[in-house]
Amino acid sequence: MDFRITDMRNKEVINITDGERMGYIYDIMFSVETGCITAVILPGESKMFGLLGHSEDVIIPWDKVKKVSNDMILVEVTK
Repeated sequence: MDFRITDMRNKEVINITDGERMGYIYDIMFSVETGCITAVILPGESKMFGLLGHSEDVIIPWDKVKKVSNDMILVEVTK
């Protein structure tokens, strides 16, 4: 399946270990040498409705991404 990186921002990330809806991707890391994706980045949880900022971003290594479908991305992350 081919997709654009901008398409990934519209896909919800779901953790298959506990069913948690983790949010939506807002950035992607990739290797300059290989051009391959190395991780996806989700924004951290907002504090006090976003008034106090956000916690640290959630970085999910690409090897933890188990499936990319038309409307969601399944990851396997333990906390």
